[in-house]
Amino acid sequence: MAISSRIARPKGLFVGLATVDLSYTVDEIPRRNQKISVPGQQIGVGGPATNAAATFAFLGGRAALVTAVGLHSLGTIIRTDLEKFDVALYDLARRRKEAPPISSIMVLRGTGERTVVSANAAVFSPIPAEFNPRWLSGVRILHVDGHYMPLCIAAARAAHERGIPVVLDSGSWKEGMAELLPYVDIAICSGDYRPPRCRNIGDVLELFAARRIRRIAITRGAGPILFVDHEERGTVAIEKIRPVDTLGAGDIFHGVFCYYACKPGLSFRDSLAAAARAATFSCRYPGTRLWMDKVPR
Repeated sequence: MAISSRIARPKGLFVGLATVDLSYTVDEIPRRNQKISVPGQQIGVGGPATNAAATFAFLGGRAALVTAVGLHSLGTIIRTDLEKFDVALYDLARRRKEAPPISSIMVLRGTGERTVVSANAAVFSPIPAEFNPRWLSGVRILHVDGHYMPLCIAAARAAHERGIPVVLDSGSWKEGMAELLPYVDIAICSGDYRPPRCRNIGDVLELFAARRIRRIAITRGAGPILFVDHEERGTVAIEKIRPVDTLGAGDIFHGVFCYYACKPGLSFRDSLAAAARAATFSCRYPGTRLWMDKVPR
């Protein structure tokens, strides 16, 4: 992929999870009570909203992140990563001493499939919904990942009242999401997303339509993306590659989508296609940041 000429720097606000990621490449997933050794490890930063914010900033946008990091020394890893990309941090755990969420990740060599274990938002539960409406000043798009749900709801409500598009990133139904959906303008979910009483993707699309969400995309890994844009329905093809690491590809997809969705005159389908190209490209490299060094300029 190649980065197109940068548009006037849009501002995006991202709300949700930040993690410290410990990643290992393995030849097989360990069996119960088995120990394995690997040649090396990677320590990075993750979380859907965090990876999306870093990607948005990498493309040239002005990104801000509302999340929980805290005072623990491991939080320095997250803050350093955000500073590298010039992502503004609003830390709602600034007085908390717990370690931030830590994800343990195994990436299967040869397929790039990843297995993740993480406590996610439960580490800092409960986080108050201290959303400051001033954080929306100049913001063109709001992205929520459903972690720290009361915070996501407060942010989405405030953005909705100001006419700022709200993008939902969700791989699974989370408690409180029924309260979040009325404020969502664009829903981009994985093929595994199943709200209550939804048996298949068709049911999911009907649910979103009933909630007056007019722009919807369902990502399906290496399969084509299904999308609905008001009355238009279609698919976006995914380039076939041999992935090295699929970790964070969906988050990168969201960061790129949010950036191009701010570009005047660009269609929903075009923004999805740009996001798909970047996410696929990222799967050629380990981790969630190395691909950025490989992008042709």
